[in-house]
Amino acid sequence: MANQLNLSIDRSSPVPLYHQVVQGIEAAIHSGLLPPGSRLDNEIDLAAQLNLSRPTMRKAMDDLVRSGLLVRKRGVGTQVVSSQVRRPLELSSLYDDLSNNGSKPTTEVLSFSHLEADEATLKALQLPAGAKVYHFTRLRKVGGKPLALMENWVRDDITSLDEAMLGASGLYGILRDAGVNFRLATQRIGAMIANDYQAPLLDTTPGSALVTMERTAVDDTGRMVETGHHVYRADSYSFEMTLVQR
Repeated sequence: MANQLNLSIDRSSPVPLYHQVVQGIEAAIHSGLLPPGSRLDNEIDLAAQLNLSRPTMRKAMDDLVRSGLLVRKRGVGTQVVSSQVRRPLELSSLYDDLSNNGSKPTTEVLSFSHLEADEATLKALQLPAGAKVYHFTRLRKVGGKPLALMENWVRDDITSLDEAMLGASGLYGILRDAGVNFRLATQRIGAMIANDYQAPLLDTTPGSALVTMERTAVDDTGRMVETGHHVYRADSYSFEMTLVQR
């Protein structure tokens, strides 16, 4: 593997040996020589190929894992992670962002109900007591690989929703077709570790890092339209934003 990647170690260089390995593997990943999903030899074999100590090789691999370029999977070994979905931080839907970037997202509706809203949802959507909402959970995939687990609550006085619609289209597209003109949203981005429910659905292991996003969207009439809590695989997803000096 090391020879195939053209990794070379310059022992006279001031650059630490482990970092030379990091730089070489990074270059192979970014050039496409190591495409997403590629498996690397184990650390003992790589260390032997490069005539390095095992601790030096482990430090290099640990750095690459922390940077999100490699992932260790039990029973599989060390692999190059899939390219991240980079999403602009703006009022758009994941389905629209993926479609606009040339991806072909698919959606599996895991649960769907039309029920009386609980107190938290009444407050989030500013609805009167006794109001009903649509509550559903969806699994969004790209290229057949799980990316996001999404739970949403939508007020029911806009349009009728059903599982078939949600499985075929993005939520925001459905609501726009029903006349909703989204204006703004409150949003919180955070992180958590995958639990025993989320991990198998997202094809990861319990304890793996997830990106979280909570959002409540408002239309141009000031109406709270929907609220949701989404979790994303951290090795496949990130938000991008532009910061402006005021």
